[in-house]
Amino acid sequence: MKFYNREKEIDRLREIQLLSRDNAQFTVLTGRRRVGKTQLLLKATEGQPTLYFFVSRKAEPFLCEDFELEIADKLQIPILGNTQSFSALFKFLMQLSATRSFNLIIDEFQEFLNINPSVYSDMQRDWDILKSESRMNLLVCGSVHSLMHKIFEDYNAPLFGRATNFMRLKPFNVSVLRQILSENHPDYTTEDLLGLYTFTGGVAKYVQLFVDNKALSFNKMLDFIIQEDASFIADGKSMLIEEFGKDYAVYFTILSAIAQSENTRAKIETIVGREIGGYLTRMENDYGLISKRVPVFSKSQTKNVRYVLDDNYLTFWFRFIYKYSYMIEIRQFDELRKIVERDYATFSGKMLEKFFREKFIEQGGITNIGGYWDKSGENEIDLIVVNDIEKTAKVIEIKRKAKNIRYNLLKEKTANMLSKTNALKGYAIDYLGLSMDDMEK
Repeated sequence: MKFYNREKEIDRLREIQLLSRDNAQFTVLTGRRRVGKTQLLLKATEGQPTLYFFVSRKAEPFLCEDFELEIADKLQIPILGNTQSFSALFKFLMQLSATRSFNLIIDEFQEFLNINPSVYSDMQRDWDILKSESRMNLLVCGSVHSLMHKIFEDYNAPLFGRATNFMRLKPFNVSVLRQILSENHPDYTTEDLLGLYTFTGGVAKYVQLFVDNKALSFNKMLDFIIQEDASFIADGKSMLIEEFGKDYAVYFTILSAIAQSENTRAKIETIVGREIGGYLTRMENDYGLISKRVPVFSKSQTKNVRYVLDDNYLTFWFRFIYKYSYMIEIRQFDELRKIVERDYATFSGKMLEKFFREKFIEQGGITNIGGYWDKSGENEIDLIVVNDIEKTAKVIEIKRKAKNIRYNLLKEKTANMLSKTNALKGYAIDYLGLSMDDMEK
């Protein structure tokens, strides 16, 4: 698959590279695994003097041996003797960058915690001492969100406050997914578009797998996902085990509950059988996996909170792969596919709501967006889009099929909401029904 999108990120990274010619720059790029961090950094630095260090799990002297070969190859500088520590190598490069500017990419930066944690304090020392003379453009990224958070955002961590730039790479937005489908599967349907969005959430590696395997129709996507040894089946567990460590079973149970729409704290605690406040906080703030949703127009201290999984792939994985893992163990893939097909309409209906939410955000021109539900969960509105500047609002019901949209009921729900929230007085309100027919509009 060709390189798509990321124009803004590349422009920003190239601006930073220009700044590094006068003053050293230290950029931290974060984002979920498979989102395309490495390819972005390589694309943004192509044609420039660039060292790429991949921190694999091996003894530090052997790691340094790999890095020395990269230095000799890319900068044509032989390293005399065998460097035994990364800290010594980093100090050498900092000193070298006083005479020549170059990029240094360090991938899987969090792995130094397993190899030699003192690397971070040594880097802090050398960065602080040598950066005033340096012209290095240092770019680091990692795939374990919680550890990258610990390294750079923990007040007591050695590298806290050292980064000059932070960037978070997000998945492809819905317009890019449409572009990818139109170029690689011109006859795609809205079912194909919704499937690509549902299964990948715009994560670059998953999209690439579908493109490279020519699995871009809905049925071919399911064929590719639900088969023995499929990477889609294995990746959810391998991605999160390292994040959660020995407590992963509790986290998995919580995420599975949320994926099945058991999304209030009370309901989740009933399923887990224990108090989960700390787990929810860590998944939201440290791991970046879930978000709290409150009804639009609610006060900030409201307890009417629902939790959502932000990642589409993981939502699907917990809803169907993790839940029915016992079927995968006995290789009943045909039966698993029947279950997915049986439940997909309901599941993807929620994904369609998220699709339109992201589409409105991408289009801009709004000041507030969200759903509404009362404390009993009875009076629920799928989406409300507000522009406080123009004093307009769109109140929206979203269904897979247009024939199932009921405008009279939508207006009744809106009247009920307005009587309780005292919101949107003096606003022009449009009542909209959106279905899969509107995904391309």
